[in-house]
Amino acid sequence: MASSTQSASHCFDFEQDFIGNWRCIPLCVRRKLDLSGVKLKLDHWLALTQDQRRKLVEWPDTPEALDGLRDHLRDCTASMPLGCVKDLPPLTDAPWQQVDQIPADVAEAASARGVSLSATQWRGIQELDRFALCKLVRPGHDHHNLAAAFSEVLG
Repeated sequence: MASSTQSASHCFDFEQDFIGNWRCIPLCVRRKLDLSGVKLKLDHWLALTQDQRRKLVEWPDTPEALDGLRDHLRDCTASMPLGCVKDLPPLTDAPWQQVDQIPADVAEAASARGVSLSATQWRGIQELDRFALCKLVRPGHDHHNLAAAFSEVLG
């Protein structure tokens, strides 16, 4: 299991098809955006340089660092044709932040794929892992990485 410092910048194996070119926002960055209350569109992400994207992956996820992330992204996107990133309420008490109960949609997705996921396992995985599973089971999301995610997170 990765430490919280490592999980702040951890990219999953199932994301490797786009990590090298950063054509999608990795889940570790998406989690930091949710925690900091920032709506960064894919077009914003793609307009950033490779170094800027890597810096966001490596950005720490302490409360102070997340405040800095919000300000950093405002500065980076202020002059973009798409406009500045939007503020959202920082997520608190999201299903992936709860360790006491497996979210119903995650439990249903696991069951539908024949994956055994116990409450003990849910409590034992990192917050980033819970975030990934919650994001990947959402309705309307392309679920092609979900089986690989369950395998990686629970394996």
